[in-house]
Amino acid sequence: MPDVDSQSRNNRPAVHRGEPIRAPAENASSVRIPPAQHSAEVRLALTDPAVHVVTDFAWEAPVTVPERLPIDDALREMIRAGVRALLVVQDERVTGLITSYDIQGERPLQFLRESGYRRHDEIEVGHIMTPWEHVPTLDWRALGRARLADLAAFFKSTTATHVMMVEHSDQGRSAVRGLISRSRLERQLGHSI
Repeated sequence: MPDVDSQSRNNRPAVHRGEPIRAPAENASSVRIPPAQHSAEVRLALTDPAVHVVTDFAWEAPVTVPERLPIDDALREMIRAGVRALLVVQDERVTGLITSYDIQGERPLQFLRESGYRRHDEIEVGHIMTPWEHVPTLDWRALGRARLADLAAFFKSTTATHVMMVEHSDQGRSAVRGLISRSRLERQLGHSI
């Protein structure tokens, strides 16, 4: 699972080098989302636990792409993997997040207007991604007590389409534990936020 080390360079999360990325963390908190719960797209109520809409990286490996990948290739990777957001990595460090909304929205055109680039196929993920320091995050342990109403209130206060869950250890290290998608939350609630 991607790792966040507060002592690391530029405070960027590192890709965990221990166990395979798909393995649950050894010291992960007791808030676990079994794969069957995660994959079910059932209707939920605002009073249901927030963990029901989390993609938990202890159970499902995050999909990552390098900063230098062309954005059209990143979009194809999203389609192949059935996701709308990818963690961006460079030199085994998580440097940001890119979403299908970033690629298909105004960011590529804005980048072309403001840069020396002229063609869409020259735009790389690193040019338009959200840098890690600007990616919205929530605390994993707090999620264990949260309800979907809390997540809906959070998304109402931001334009973010995704939020990352960060788990902090007693040793001062933190790990990127999961991701919450606004569109998944809305689908499972049956209405927009």
